[in-house]
Amino acid sequence: MENETKSSIKELAYYSSIGLSVALSIFIGLAVGVYLDRRYDTTPWLTLIFLGLGIAAGYRNIGLAIKKSRKY
Repeated sequence: MENETKSSIKELAYYSSIGLSVALSIFIGLAVGVYLDRRYDTTPWLTLIFLGLGIAAGYRNIGLAIKKSRKY
């Protein structure tokens, strides 16, 4: 394979994994929040806080991908 084709395939694999990483960060934040709310009986505050943190982490992942794409 040519080097250009290999790098294109690598970039495609990286960018296609961004959606998964955003969804996972939101889901993990939500799961941690729900777990802590049930454990400490603080419904819904910890769920909302950790959901917000998960969403922020998802946006950070998107920002890092944009920053990486601008290098090329």
